[in-house]
Formats: sequence, C-alpha cells, structure tokens
Amino acid sequence: MNRTLTQKILQKHLVEGELKPGNPIGIRIDQTLTQDATGTTAFLLFEMMNAGRVKADVSVSYVDHNTAQFGPENHNDHLYLQSIAAKSGAWHSRPGNGICHQVHLERFAKPGETLLGSDSHTPTCGGIGMLAIGAGGLDVAVAMGGGPFYLTCPKVVGVELTGKLNEWVSSKDVILKLLSILTTKGNVDCIVEYFGPGVKTLSVPQRATMTNMGAELGVTTSVFSSDELTHIFLDAQDRGKDFIPLCADLGAEYDRVIPINLSEIEPMAACPSSPDQIQPVKDIAGLKVGQVLIGSCTNSSFTDLMLVAEVLRGKQIDAMVEFGVAPGSRQVLEMLARNGALADMIAAGARILESACGPCIGQGFSPGDGVVSLRTFNRNFAGRTGTKGDMCYLVSPETAVASAIMGEITDPRNLRQLMGIKYPKIKMPREFLIDDSMLIPPLSGAEAGEVQVLRGPTIAVPESPQPLPGELHGQTLLKCGDKITTDHIMPAGTFLKYRSNVPQYSKYVFNSFNEEGKPTVAQRALAIKALGRYGIVVAGESYGQGSSREHAALCPMYLGIRAVLAKSIERIHKANLINFAIVPIEFADPADYDKISTGDDLVIPELLTAIQGRDAVQIQNKTTGTAITGKLILSQRDRNILLNAGLLNYTKIKASRR
Repeated sequence: MNRTLTQKILQKHLVEGELKPGNPIGIRIDQTLTQDATGTTAFLLFEMMNAGRVKADVSVSYVDHNTAQFGPENHNDHLYLQSIAAKSGAWHSRPGNGICHQVHLERFAKPGETLLGSDSHTPTCGGIGMLAIGAGGLDVAVAMGGGPFYLTCPKVVGVELTGKLNEWVSSKDVILKLLSILTTKGNVDCIVEYFGPGVKTLSVPQRATMTNMGAELGVTTSVFSSDELTHIFLDAQDRGKDFIPLCADLGAEYDRVIPINLSEIEPMAACPSSPDQIQPVKDIAGLKVGQVLIGSCTNSSFTDLMLVAEVLRGKQIDAMVEFGVAPGSRQVLEMLARNGALADMIAAGARILESACGPCIGQGFSPGDGVVSLRTFNRNFAGRTGTKGDMCYLVSPETAVASAIMGEITDPRNLRQLMGIKYPKIKMPREFLIDDSMLIPPLSGAEAGEVQVLRGPTIAVPESPQPLPGELHGQTLLKCGDKITTDHIMPAGTFLKYRSNVPQYSKYVFNSFNEEGKPTVAQRALAIKALGRYGIVVAGESYGQGSSREHAALCPMYLGIRAVLAKSIERIHKANLINFAIVPIEFADPADYDKISTGDDLVIPELLTAIQGRDAVQIQNKTTGTAITGKLILSQRDRNILLNAGLLNYTKIKASRR
C-alpha cells in the first residue's frame, strides 16, 4: 500500500484502533506544549491526576500570552508554571523568550514525531514534518502523564503544490487561497498534507505559516514532508541530528486532492470578520488604513521580519498609521538587533512590541472606532482586537508593510512603481543565534523533590464535573447562530488574566451576548442552576471554532450547562465538552434548530441510557409541546468519559484498576 506521510506517522505512533477514516484511534505522543493562558489549568489538572513526573519525551511550559501583568494574576501564574515545571520534569520557557509555536519550531520540533499542545495553533510544527495537534489542556495533561491521545482517524486532503511564488507573494497568500476553497467549516476530522514539486520552493518558516493558519480550516492538523530544506533549517538551529527525511510514498492516495499553482497566487486578504472571507488585495486596494501590526505565531520569523526591515530601510510609515512589530522569539529579536534591521524598523516609525502573542489575543493595540487594522495574524473574529465592530484584515507581511508606508491597503507588487522599492530577496541564515538561557531544562528527580510549588491566591483548583443525570431537565440558556467561536464563549483580551480562577472567569461566559441593563448569561445560568435544572446551549453550524481553550467548556460546566445542541460542533471544542461532561448533541434534522428559542424548557429523557449505547436522543420542548431528535456522534471512549463524569475522573478510575 502506498501511504501518505500522515498515515506513516500515525501508524508509527498507533497504540489503539485501526487506521481507517472515521474510526476512533489512540496515538502515542512524543512531545507536549502548554502556554500560560491554558497551561495553568492544564498543570493543575495534571496535579489532580497524581501522575508524578511527566512521561512524554519532551514537555515544555511556555509563557507567551499573559505577559503584560496588569495586576498580580499573570505573575502568580508565571511563578506557578515555573515551579510546577521544575517539580514535574518539564522544560519552562520564560516570559520574553517568545511565542510557543515559533520557539518550539526553532528548538524542539522533530520530523516524524507527534506533538500535542494546549493551543489550537500547535500545527505550526507541521512545517517541519511533525504531526502536531492542538487539544484541550486536560487532553494534554493526560499525554504529559504518558497516556495516548484519542482522535478520529482522519481523512487526508492532499494539497498539490506546483510552480513557484512570484515576487511580493507570500506563503500567507497560499493559505488564504486555501481558506477561500475549503472555508472555516466542514473540515472536521481531516488532515491537510502538502506535496508536489512546489514544496521544495518553500522554506520551513514559509511552510510553518501555512500549517499554523491551517487551524482556521478546522482540520486536525497540517503537515509538510521533511526534506533537504528541513535539514538546512535544523542545521542552522544547531539541531541537524534531529533531521530525518520523510515524505509520502509515490502514488499515495488522498481522500481529496486540491491543486494549487504557486505561480498563480497573488496577494490575498481575509476581510472582516472571518479568516475565510477572502479577497485579492488588488480588489480592496485604496481603503484607508489606521493601524498595521506585523507578528504573531503566523508571520514573525526572522525571514518575515528581515523582509519588512529591508522594505522600510530609508522609508517612513504614513503619518496616520500606527505600526507595531512583534518578533516571534527572542532569537529573532536579538538577531534583528545585532544586524541593524531592528534599527531600520524603528527609524521608519515602528513600535517594537514584546516577543509574545500580544495584540493577536486582544492584549493591547485595539484599533480606534471605525479604524481599519491590517494584521499578519491568523484570526480576525469580530471583536477579537478588543474593539467592538472592528474592521480587521489579515494579510501577508509584504502587504502589511506596503500598506503601512502608503497609508492605505496596497498591493505590494506596485511598490516599485509607487515608491521605487525593489523586492528584497531574503536568504535563510546559515546559522541562527543560539541562546537557550531563557529555556529552563527539567530538573532531576532528586532536585525536583526539593521544589516548592508556588500557588498565588488568584489560582483556584478547577472544580470536577458532577455525574450526569439519568433524565436532564434544562432550559435553553442561549440560542446562537453559525460559526460561534471560543472567543464568543470565553473572551480573551483583558479577561485572560482570570483563566486560573474558574469562578471568576466564568462570570464572563458568553460575554459578547450580554445586554446592558439585563442579567448576564452567567447570572441566568446560575439562576437556572439554583432551581435544580441545567443550562442548554443551542447553536448553528460550526460551533466552537477557533482557540483550543478548554475554559469554553470548563466555565460553562461550572455554571451548570450540561448539554450543547448544535447543527455541527468543531473537533477540539467537542472533545473539551466531553472531557468536562457536557453532552454534545447534533440536530438530526438541521431544520429543527428553528423549533427552539431562548428560555424554552427542555427535557432529555433517558439521557444516560442513550449515552450508554444509542446514536440518537429525544429532546422534548415542554414550552412548545414539540419533540425533536438529536444525534449522539460518540466513540465508546467518549461514552465512557461522559458516563464517568468527565475525563479526569475517568482517567483516575482507569489508573486505579491497573
């Protein structure tokens, strides 16, 4: 059998199940990563498992999200994460060392291995030939403890690349083109695998941009082969020993093949307010811009920022544009500082931001009312910038810097004609600057035994789910539409600092749906809970898009929400719902969505009986006197987790039986 690269890596790591699309499988995880916005909860859950020291080959705790430290919450988290990493045998990347995905690509990622991360953009490391998957923190905690990761065996979508990118066209434009084809929904349980002669024209950072933003497709992950360019990148990172060649077999069969000729790609933009609202830049050129931001885990590599610096040399940012640059890692920042590129950007009017997630997650740089913001980031969900009614466009570094100079959206291919700027050809450095002094390696067992774990007063141990009732009596807490993201469910930005305290953070559940002068969604949920009933959320297509944040299940569970009824639910969020004993139900007939309203009293009789062995459940609307059918699309393991009050309790029960 001629196998895809995806199938080869999955087969090598398979510990349970059969590699047949749609089957539940379990795979061994070689590496894990967490970041501070999800990592504190992940490590608290890891402690609750009593697993001792981490069992994965490499586990890294990064601090890159909540670095601003307004109030004590963030620093309390950092101290906890550094001390628990030392106690449990994990690496710790200190604040300022960089964004987890960029640093992991530079210093830890290995071709052919598996990586599970508590961040949805973990697939970035697929650019180096790794099967890197985003998941909820509890799934990552289990993997840190040596347990398999369970998923649905994916279909493999082959993207055949031919040709070569033209000047001023970026790999960011390629993934935006793919988003225009596949959109952000309907791709659950698929993996995108890039192949074809065009692959050999793309560097590892260019590939990583594409696998990073593959998360917006809703696929399990994306992956490139490992070839001579991979070897060159690893050699430059002084990690040549980690290289192995990997590719699909000749004649490998994909479930679907999408051909893309790189020579035909042009500068693209994702328009407000979804990563799949794609337009060619030339079609929106001329729109006035008030803010431009370059960075994030998508486009903050050394080569990305060198191109920006070369374009800006001797030039000035438009007087009406606020321009910020966030290098992806300390390595990138220091190299730019040493070679003079940083000075070129500063001289042009750039504001240099910390090597962290920053504005990408709403941590500052919110645009003014009515201001168009161009960003090289991966998400432009409504309000994600921190400004209600924002107008955020996602573009390549080439388009971003051209627009910053001109003060309006500009096709970078016109820069030579407009400003006499030639396309700068940036070469991959033969050697990157290697300084791992802000990466704290794991302690030995004896040394770890002496570590005192620091838990500040703003850190609260998460509450475990209660067992599900045999018959669920509930009320429709909220009815929402299509493409509800985890940002809608649990806001980021200024609220991120509460993630280590579920009772506090849960006050902001569905914050974007709150209306001034009326009880908040959280308050209504607690009122329903006080009556001895459960909250039920009703939604349309693609519920739970975006971030892997398990708080979008953990906080609703805390408020008494125990079922989600939607037309479809995205992979990571569905797993998180199950992990915290919230039942994911899909409409058997999508038209039944119209038969339920907010406030309706719903009863799900024989809920536990249905979870035990049925593929459908009956839902009675006591308010309208109607009944509908919901689908239970669950593996046997999913059912066992729900029947045992969540993954943490299920894991403990399994461990006690060994």
